[in-house]
Amino acid sequence: MIKLSDAEWRIMVRLWESSPKTITELTAELREETGWTKHTVISFLNRMVDKQAVSYQEGKRAKLYYPKIQEEEAQLQEAESFLQRVFRGNIGLMMNTMVDKKALSKGEIEELYEILRKAEEEK
Repeated sequence: MIKLSDAEWRIMVRLWESSPKTITELTAELREETGWTKHTVISFLNRMVDKQAVSYQEGKRAKLYYPKIQEEEAQLQEAESFLQRVFRGNIGLMMNTMVDKKALSKGEIEELYEILRKAEEEK
């Protein structure tokens, strides 16, 4: 399991959207949102290479970074980790908390009904 920090998620999202990307491209895309310098992006990328979340190829003028893990795989790992950490693995407890706090919009409730209908049909 690869654990990504919030900052690493920001980089991964950019790479999943379009890759490969250079450090310069990533810095330009993230600068306004984060204020990160090229050196900050390099530090994150080095950590992510060590974690085997991203890899790179030597390009003509710069390294070309791309994701090594699929977005869906990372999302599933993060969701399972969150559910276990915060709700002791109990999705019912999570949903009950959301309902009790009125944290779900009417549209989100309809979306959940549709997801559950689909899951029931697949059984």
